[in-house]
Formats: sequence, C-alpha cells, structure tokens
Amino acid sequence: MSSAPAPPPPPPSPNPDAPAPPPRVVRAPPQRRAPGPRPWAERRPAVSVDLDRGRCVARAEVDGVRAASLPARHRLRVEGTRWQRDWKVSEAAARVLALPRDDARAVDAVLNCWAGRLARRNFPLLIREITISGSLKHAVHVFRWMKNQENYRARTDIYGMMIRLHARHNQVDQARGLFFEMQEWRCKPDADTYNSLIHVHARAGQWRWAINIMENMQRAAIPPNRITYNNVINACGAAGNWKKALELCKKMTENGVGPDLVTHNIILSAFKNGAQYSKAMAYFEIMKSSNVAPDTFTLNIVIHCLVKAEQYGEAIELFNSMREKRTICPPDVVTYTSIMYSYSVCGQAENCKAVFDMMVAEGVRPNIVSYNALLGAYASHGAHKEALETFKLLKQNGLRPDIVSYTSLLNAYGRSAQPEKAREVFKEMKKNACKPNKVSYNALIDAYGSAGMLKEAISLLHEMEKDGIQPDVVSISTLLTACGRCTQPTKVDTILAAAISRGIELNTVAYNSGIGSYLSLGDYEKALELYTSMRASNMKPDSVTYNILISGSCKVGRYAESLKFFEDMMVLKIHLTKEVYSSVICSYVKQGKLTEAEYTFSSMKESGCFPDVLTYTAMIKAYSDDGSWRQAWDLFKEMESNDVQPDAISCSSLMEALNKGGQPERVLQLMELMKQKEIPLNQKAYFEIIASCSMLREWKIASEIIEHLDSSLSTISVGTLNHLLNFLGKCGKTESMMKLFYKMVTSCSTVGLSTYTVLLRNLLIVGKWRKYIEVLQWMEDAGVRPTLYMYQSVLPYIWRDNGMDYVILMQEKISMTLL
Repeated sequence: MSSAPAPPPPPPSPNPDAPAPPPRVVRAPPQRRAPGPRPWAERRPAVSVDLDRGRCVARAEVDGVRAASLPARHRLRVEGTRWQRDWKVSEAAARVLALPRDDARAVDAVLNCWAGRLARRNFPLLIREITISGSLKHAVHVFRWMKNQENYRARTDIYGMMIRLHARHNQVDQARGLFFEMQEWRCKPDADTYNSLIHVHARAGQWRWAINIMENMQRAAIPPNRITYNNVINACGAAGNWKKALELCKKMTENGVGPDLVTHNIILSAFKNGAQYSKAMAYFEIMKSSNVAPDTFTLNIVIHCLVKAEQYGEAIELFNSMREKRTICPPDVVTYTSIMYSYSVCGQAENCKAVFDMMVAEGVRPNIVSYNALLGAYASHGAHKEALETFKLLKQNGLRPDIVSYTSLLNAYGRSAQPEKAREVFKEMKKNACKPNKVSYNALIDAYGSAGMLKEAISLLHEMEKDGIQPDVVSISTLLTACGRCTQPTKVDTILAAAISRGIELNTVAYNSGIGSYLSLGDYEKALELYTSMRASNMKPDSVTYNILISGSCKVGRYAESLKFFEDMMVLKIHLTKEVYSSVICSYVKQGKLTEAEYTFSSMKESGCFPDVLTYTAMIKAYSDDGSWRQAWDLFKEMESNDVQPDAISCSSLMEALNKGGQPERVLQLMELMKQKEIPLNQKAYFEIIASCSMLREWKIASEIIEHLDSSLSTISVGTLNHLLNFLGKCGKTESMMKLFYKMVTSCSTVGLSTYTVLLRNLLIVGKWRKYIEVLQWMEDAGVRPTLYMYQSVLPYIWRDNGMDYVILMQEKISMTLL
C-alpha cells in the first residue's frame, strides 16, 4: 500500500536582519509624438535687422539634423577636420542659391563642406528649400550631387518636389523622365506626383498625355481626385477640345467626384477656347440653376463670350451688375478690358475711353491689354492724336509698349492718311528692340496703299522678306486693294503673279480685293476672268464677292450681267445682305425697272434684313426718276420712323423728286430738317434749293444761303452757281448777284463764258449798262473773250442815255471782234 505524499515544507521564517528586496519599478508607456514635422524639420520665420545699413530681411529657417545629432562615426569625421561646416539646412540652401546657376562644381564644393550631408534626413529638406526658391538649375545640380552620395536613398517626396519644379518651368520631357526614373528606383508615385505630371502636360497642351497619365494612375490603384480631373479637363479645354472636356466632366461625376466652381470655370474656358459661345452661355444658365455661385473669373468668361457673340447689350448689363455687387464679384482688369474691347469693336471710341477712366477711378490698374484695347479703338477711327496721347500715357505708367501697341499707333496714322508718320512709328518699333511681325508690315502696307503710294507699299513687300518674314495672303489682299485706289491695272496682274511665285494661295478676301480693283478701274473682262479662276480653284465666293460684282457691273453699264450674278448667288444659297439688296435695287433703278426694284425692296424687308440709308436712297432715286414724289416722300418718312438717319445724298434725291412733282415748299421744309440734324448740304441740294426758291420767289432764303457759301463754294459746281446767279438776277437782287460773283472769283472757282453770260444778261435786264461794260473789261482781263453779241447788246442802252464815249468804245470792240 503506497503512502501519501509528504506536505510541502513550511516557508522559512523571516529574518529581521536580512536586507529588504528592491522595490518593483513600473515603467510608464512611451508617449506618442504629436503628428506633424519634427522640430528640426520645421520652417520657422526669422528676421534679421542691419541697423548700420537700415535693412530688415525676413526669411524662413530650417535647422535640419546638425553635427551634434549625427551618429558617432560621422560626428568624429566632422569634428576631426576644420573644413566641415555645421550649417543649418536653410544656410546651406542659401549658399547654393548664391552661386552661379551653371556652375555645378561650385555647388559640389559647397555641399561637400556641409556636415549635414552625412544625415540622410537632410536631403528632402534641402531639396524643399531649393525648389521653393524656384531655381531649376540649382535644384538639378543639388539633386545630381545628392544621388552621388553614399547614404542617399531614393524617396517619393524628393522626386515629387523635383517633378513639381519642372512642371512650374514647363519642362515636360524632364518631368516625365523623372517620373519614370523614380519608378526604376522602386519609389511609388502618389496622387500629388501624378497631379503634378498631369498639370505640366496640361500647360503644354498635351491633353492626350494627360489622359494617359490619369489612366495609369487608376491602374496603379490611386483614385483620381478633384484636382486630377480639373487638370485633365483643363488640358482638353486649353486645346479647344470642349467635347472631351465635357465627357471627362461627366465621368468625374459618375465616379463620385463632384465638380466644383473651378471645374465649371474650366468647362466655360473650354467653350471659349473652342469658339462655342452660345454653349458657354447655356452652360452658365445651367450653372446658375444648380445654385453654384459664380466668381469674377466666371463672369469674365461669360462677358467675353457675349462680346464675341455680338451681344454687347447683355455684356454691359452683366458688367453693371458686377459693379453693383462688387463685394461678391468685383470687376477686375480683365472685366474692364473686355467691355472696352466690345466698345472698340462697335467703333465707340468715346465709350471705350469712358470705361478706361472708370477703371482708373475705381482703383483698378490698367495693364498693357487695356491700353491696347483703347489704342485699337482710336486706330479704327484714325484718331492719331488721341492714340498718341494714350501711347505716351502707357509709357508714363511704367509699361513697355508691345507689338500690338506699336501696330495700333501705326494703324491710327495710316487711317488718317499720314503714311510718313506711320513709318516713323515703324522705325521706333525696331529701335526699341520690338521686332515687327506680319500684322505690323501689313498695317504699314495699308497705310501707303490708302495714301496712293503704291510704289512704297510694294517695296515693303521686299523689305518684309529681307527681315525673314514671309508675306501672307493679307499682304497680297492689301496690295490688291491699293492698286484699285491708285488706278494702276497693270500692277494688279504683277501682284497676283507675285503671290503665285511665292506659293501664297488666295483666299476669298484676296479674290474680292482683286475683283474689286479690276472693276474700279473699269476692266470688267479681267474681273470676270479672276472670278472664274476663283470658282475653278474651289474657293467659295461669299456675299461680299457678289456685292462687288453686282455693284461693279452696274458702274460699267453691265446691268444684265449684274442681275445674272444675283441669280448665281440665289442658286448657291448665299446669304443676302443689305449691301447686296441695295446693289440689286440700284441695278433695277438704272434700267428703269421700278416694279422689280419695289419687289426686291419688299423681299428685303420680309427676309428680316433691315434696309439702310443706301437702300432707301436707291428707292427714293427710283421714285424721283419715275416722277412719283408722293411715294418718295412716304419712303423718307418710313426711313425716319425706322431710326435710319438720312444723309446728304438721300435728302438731295428727295429734293429732286419734290421739285419734279411741283412741291417746292416741301423742299424748303426738308432744308430746315437738314439744318436740325446737322446734315451738310451737298452740291445737288444747293441746286434743288435754289430751284425751289426760284419757283417760290423766295429771294430772302436764297440770300441767306449765299451768306453761308464761303466755306463750301469751291465744292459746288459752276452750273449750280450759274443757276443761283440767274435766280438772283431774275429776282432783281443785283447786289446779291454781284456779291456771289465776287465770292466765286476769290474762291478760285472756274469762271467761264457761261457765268459771264448769265451775269451780263441780268445786268442788262435792270439797265445797269455801265456795270455791264465794267464786267466786259473783267472778262478781257481774265482771258475770256466776249462774243460779238455781248458788245452789240449793250449799244441800245448806251444810246438811250447819250453815252457817246461808250458808243465809240463798243464800236471799236465790235470792229476788233469782226477782224
């Protein structure tokens, strides 16, 4: 039988003399460091004050890992030599940036003396400081030096900073090379790296590369964020590919990344770059219905699209609403410049200047584009004085004129018929190292051509080629137009041959210029030949082409051909403009086809093409030739009711119709209307007014007209003046008649036999034979030989008053005339 196990021995009794066991130490768990950069990696603001020089410099300092924190083996290397410097990271970066950009050896020498190079953690801090400065070459040298260090390890953040720096400098290939290099070093790109690479391709307009990179990003399991999509959409929009931009925006929404205001602005910019102005305005309405508040950038794009779509009223309304809500979307310099451009396009230079003054008054500083918009407005009107003042103001405000500024000033002188002044601006442009471009040369060619200096205009074509700028079709068009002004048909053939020899293909505008020049010179056959060549080269004629052909054919008396061109235009379904309608109506009027002219006029109004003053004038002339003064009068009233301002030609045509219809009172009413509207009287108007005064015996009105003839006497024909002299003589206003005659002589008007005949006949009617003999003497002094009848007519009056001395004189004159 087995025995039970023995119990354990009792614990030993405590010994009071034995030492007590050491107390148990309970260690606290290590505290986690707060997230964020370590203190030695932080950028801290610092200020240095130089009291001696009076300077205060603010900068950012980064300590980095200093020599005291290096491992022992590295610390001993540093402490054992006096060539090593314990600089902060920010000090090392400042010394590198102070070196020449192309001196790679100097960069290596400085960094090799830096103790911090032995700490790997200083490398990303150094690259960060260099890239913040924006110096690409210094960053490249430092990065190359860094990769040659033994303790260097490739890092994603370093490559990311280098890619972003290359993106800032638009170095697309280099940024892409770094992207591939970092993957070879087993560095996985993050979302920021992909976004930087997409951004640099977007800025370079390489939207296909941007899309491919985003697809690679998705394959790498990195979801694109809103910045990614905005960059890719911006790349498509900047290239004018608005369809792809919209497709990506839709895809962005489907992937759960909603568009923000930046996305909407990019889409609007895509529509603007693609010239889809109506779509941009429709998208803006959708944007407003989605409760997305626009900013100034958004509204600037919308204003630009409204101006380009010729909706100037809506653009100005939006601009005024921005001014009213300036706390939300204040107008900036782009806003003001867009409105100035709209006024410039409309030819309203005064309103353009008013907006410019408003911009300055509200504290918005104009930029070079603003000044150029104002210069362009003045140049379109040939206002060279105002353009020159604006040009001087531009330079006074510290801005340097660019090629657009010089070209606008050159245009202003060219359109005011001052080609020599335009040439001086051209020389100043070259002197100030602003190289002229094609637009500048074409503007100077137009300046010489408009002044009739065709030889100088053609010489500019050769000068242009010497400067390495090839003439384009605009240069040829300008020269062709100048040939028509200078009445040199042979030069048209020469310029067309020059265009062919230089390989310049004529466009529609060039063909129009050539055809117009031939027709203005009366060479219908050459114009028709050039038109046939235009059709053979598959260059589609436009409404301007046919308007030139129709109006030009009428000028040379080819009325049937002009209507044939109109039929061709209808067959080709080319839009009929009011100029074309006016030319066709003129053709019918000159053929005496009033019914066809009325039908064309009615068709014009039914098609929504509102007649202008030329169309109304043509119809008034038609009614005048037909003797229908009532229809002409009603048409004139219709013109006024439609806010079409009459001119001197339309008024004088109506006066002719009224005089033919026996309505001289209405002629004088029309004269008063012309005074109210400040319409100058032309030669025909003077004739018709005098004719109406003659019918009504209104010598007082005629005398008033004579008093105002001093400034315009040289522009009135001799026939009109003779008619006025005859009217005054018949009214018994001999003194007024003689006064008008003296004005004719002093104004260098051609006073011939017909004028003297009218004057002598009216002097005999009132019995002033002594004045008659005096006028005969004036004739002889002026080299105008009196006729035998003039000498014989005065003899009865002399015998009646017993002026025997004058009888003997007249008989001598008669005898000399008979010899």
